[in-house]
Amino acid sequence: MTRRAAIVGGGVIGGGWAARFLLNGWDVAVFDPDARRKVEEVLVGARRALPALYDRPLPPEGELCFHDGIAAAVADADWVQESVPERLAAKHAVLAEIGAAAPAKAVIGSSTSGFKPSELAGQGARVIVAHPFNPVYLLPLVELVGAPDHCDRAAEILRLIGMHPLVLRKEIDAHVADRLLEAVWRESLWLVTDSIATTAEIDDAIRMGFGLRWAQMGLFETYRIAGGEAGMKHFMAQFGPALEWPWTRLMDVPAFTPELVDTIAAQSDAQSGHMSIRDLERLRDDNLVGILRALRRTGSGAGGVIARHEAALPTPDTAEAPVETVRQTVPVTWTDYNGHMNEAHYLEIAGQASDRLMEMVGADAAYVAAGRSYFTVETHLCHHAEVRSGETLHVTTQVASGAGKKMHLFHRIQRGEVVVATAETLLLHVDLRTRRACPPEGPVARALGDLAARHAHLPTPTELGRSVGAPR
Repeated sequence: MTRRAAIVGGGVIGGGWAARFLLNGWDVAVFDPDARRKVEEVLVGARRALPALYDRPLPPEGELCFHDGIAAAVADADWVQESVPERLAAKHAVLAEIGAAAPAKAVIGSSTSGFKPSELAGQGARVIVAHPFNPVYLLPLVELVGAPDHCDRAAEILRLIGMHPLVLRKEIDAHVADRLLEAVWRESLWLVTDSIATTAEIDDAIRMGFGLRWAQMGLFETYRIAGGEAGMKHFMAQFGPALEWPWTRLMDVPAFTPELVDTIAAQSDAQSGHMSIRDLERLRDDNLVGILRALRRTGSGAGGVIARHEAALPTPDTAEAPVETVRQTVPVTWTDYNGHMNEAHYLEIAGQASDRLMEMVGADAAYVAAGRSYFTVETHLCHHAEVRSGETLHVTTQVASGAGKKMHLFHRIQRGEVVVATAETLLLHVDLRTRRACPPEGPVARALGDLAARHAHLPTPTELGRSVGAPR
């Protein structure tokens, strides 16, 4: 059953919400008098970036529509997200319209970064805070504040679209994450005001140092390591007294004078003015995809959210012949100095296809944990066309043979109907305890044999058995 989200307010945040739902298979209705251009621009980036996080295809994209009124947009919605500007009177008016027209089943969330749910509901609105982080389609964190039953339903939905809900125990101004950001922001303003550092130097301090640690471990786990073998208690004893030193000015804010604004604006222009906002967004998304994919490999931090979401995505139907085993958007980290996909990643995507085929026949993680697996003993790649970042590839896998100890696979790596490369792979079934080849266990052998039989009528690929340098 297709689910439906309504987005009221189509700016950067509203557009990010629309993209997150849409690319996870939800139908999305948007209300904003000036929404279409903004939302469609956000979607260009989201379609390029979000699928690149995963090695398994996301659900088919939902349908996007725009409405001239709130009531039409929120009708039949399972989730309504209000993302209008941070003016309480405006939010009260919009939330009243949403509440009057939205179904009782709908989660109604506000993207507010500052208002508490008690303030939003001051005129009787049924709403919780659902505060995301930009870009919403890539960053998983959403802070939830409000009625527990409402937050519980919201959290369940958010996990289904690959997000990480953080439910606050009680409401507080600016929630949790923005309070932490505000502390860094205040101190940074003082560093600029006192001519200690420029905007570029402050950003370097973050991105070259602790920002990289925070991406995987956050604050407390990082400090636990700083305590060495004695752990967090030792760290607190060693560095706690420094909290009494007059290092920071967190309770004091520099005067927000025109001169300070001009100084920061000029430094920011010098730092980043050579790039357009769209170019900066693409750079940000490419960097985030690379970092998040690295974290996904180890299940650390936000990477664990992506890994869990990917594991829950539907598995392709093995009744197809040949079967689709991979659908992957090429991340920029897969390209080389020529801007083309590097040959190592043709092998990587072929390896993903072999792994997926193994899962389909039952040689999955549980099978490996029980002491059996398939090992790759030979692979032959044949390149046919160039591939660039942002392009979507899919792999179809044909079982050439599945008898005895052998699994002989042929993968076609395609961009649409164009075959950009092929990979022929031979695997042997192995007992992990003896490290020797052996026949697979009954269910795996039957599943592989059944798939091989269904593929037996397929034409023999011209590249199958081809030697390097043979005429094409």
